[in-house]
Order: sequence, then C-alpha cells, then structure tokens
Amino acid sequence: MECSSNGLIYPMVGAVLERFSLGILPKLHHKIRRLNLESLSMKRILLAGEYPNLCELGLFNIQSEIFQRLFAEKLSLNISVHRSTFIDGNDLNDIISHMPNLKNFICSIHSNVYIDDLIHLPSNQSIQRTLKNLEKYEIVSYTDYFPNDKIGQCHIFSHSYATNSLRRLTNSFPGGLFKFVHEISLYDEHPFEHEFFVCIAQAFPFLKILTIDNKSSQSKRHCQSSNEDNRNLSIVEYHHLIQLRLFTAHDDYIEQFLLDTKTRLSNDIFLGANYDAEFVSSISIRRDSRINVIIHKPIPHLPFNRPCFM
Repeated sequence: MECSSNGLIYPMVGAVLERFSLGILPKLHHKIRRLNLESLSMKRILLAGEYPNLCELGLFNIQSEIFQRLFAEKLSLNISVHRSTFIDGNDLNDIISHMPNLKNFICSIHSNVYIDDLIHLPSNQSIQRTLKNLEKYEIVSYTDYFPNDKIGQCHIFSHSYATNSLRRLTNSFPGGLFKFVHEISLYDEHPFEHEFFVCIAQAFPFLKILTIDNKSSQSKRHCQSSNEDNRNLSIVEYHHLIQLRLFTAHDDYIEQFLLDTKTRLSNDIFLGANYDAEFVSSISIRRDSRINVIIHKPIPHLPFNRPCFM
C-alpha cells in the first residue's frame, strides 16, 4: 500500500507487489507487528507469511459490503494492547454494530493501563455493565490493579474461547470450562492459594504447559503445615501437565505441585526453575508417587528473558 502526499491510498501492484510478497515478507513476517493493507493487495500480502507477532491490522479502501461479507457470521478476536483506557463493551459494540449478520463472536482481549495515568480506576462491575448488550455471546471480564508494577489489567473473554492458550490469569479469574486451552500463564502480586489451583485444574482439564509468575508466599501454607491439615485439602489433579515454568515464582509453588498431599500428577514433569537441585530433591523425596521431575535452570552469566506467551 502506498500513501500519497494528499492522503490518498494506492494499491501496491506489479513488480513491486511481487518483490514485496515473495522476497521481503517471507524473511520478515515473524517480526511484523503492524500492517496497513488495501483491498486489492490484501490477500497476496496476508498469504505471504504467518505474522505471529501481528497486533495491529489496518484495512483501507475496503467497501463496507466486502467487510461484512468477510466477517459476516463469525468473528474471533485475540488482542493484547497497552492504551490510556481499558477496552470495554462500548468498544466491542462499536465493532459489532457494523456486522448485522454476526452470529458467533469469541474473544480474549487484554488491555493494560498505567495506573498513574488514570484519575478514575474502573471497577470490574463497571466494565461488566458495558458488556450487558453482549450477553448472548457469553462474554465475561475481570479487572486487576498491580500497585508494585503501577499497571491495571482488564481481561475480557468468551466462555467459548477455543484458542489453545491464555495468558496472565490472576486470582480474579472467574473460572469456567476451556477444553481447547493447553497452555496458560498465571500472574499476580497476591499469592495463589491452594483453592485457586483447584479452580485452574477444573477450568483447564487438558492443560499441558503452565507458567507461574508470582513472588508472594502462600499465606495459607503455614496453616496447612501438618499432614493432618494436608489430608483435608482437595487434591488438585493434572492429568496432562508435562511442563511447569517457575522461573519467577516463590518456592512455595514448587511444594504446591510436587507434594502428593496437594497435587497429583499423571506424567513426568519438565520443571523450569531457578531452584537448587537439592531443594527440589528434598521435596520430591517426600512424594509417594514415582513421577520424574526433570529440572532445567537458565544458563548462568547470560541474560535470561522471562517466558511469555499469548
């Protein structure tokens, strides 16, 4: 797409389009975060790569009839954005109002804001009120504020969400059933207690990969230190979990997953952690089962990027 000095949009054609779609995009498609396209060259460019990091798509010179035909009955949105205000039901209604034939709408939308930039901090109740007109799509939300990071997060998502991963779930996660999700990440400044992991196991019965980012000690752990107390806990069962990433998690969470009195694992576990092998072994030896734990630590003296996924 080319933009003239007078603001008019022209399609990319001929040899230029050929070189761009065959020579340039196949090499750079994985780095592209933003694309502005017009209708004539849109198909050629979109088919030139997979664009795993694309977070913004602009469509120009596209007729409303074509837009409605492309997104006539089904729309799926997976969005993560940092902006001055949360995305809410009013924003979604602005999109859906242009799609009169829409029957199926699913989404997972993360919007983050800097707390310092907000005079008023919207509550989850206020966000949910804006979703009232979208009740038929079974959309729910939860909102969190993290004072240490000075960040606010709002997550709006569908109960029928069918993509294989969800990220940055917090203690405010309302639960549900997500049979297609195999990978999740958990983040909070408040501790994840045992009951929260019960909820997670029930919501994601086919979970394979779990990342925990939480440096807060479990506050209820010290009340459950005796074997008698542990027997009264509901044992969390993970039938498909094979990878556990605890690089930025308090050591309480390794006990949460490796003690049979709290968690039952069906498979050998690949554990990514900064813990000392002796510490892990001291916990594993207290297990009754024979599940193997393979420990992976980041290579020392090299920069380590915290695992993150969409």
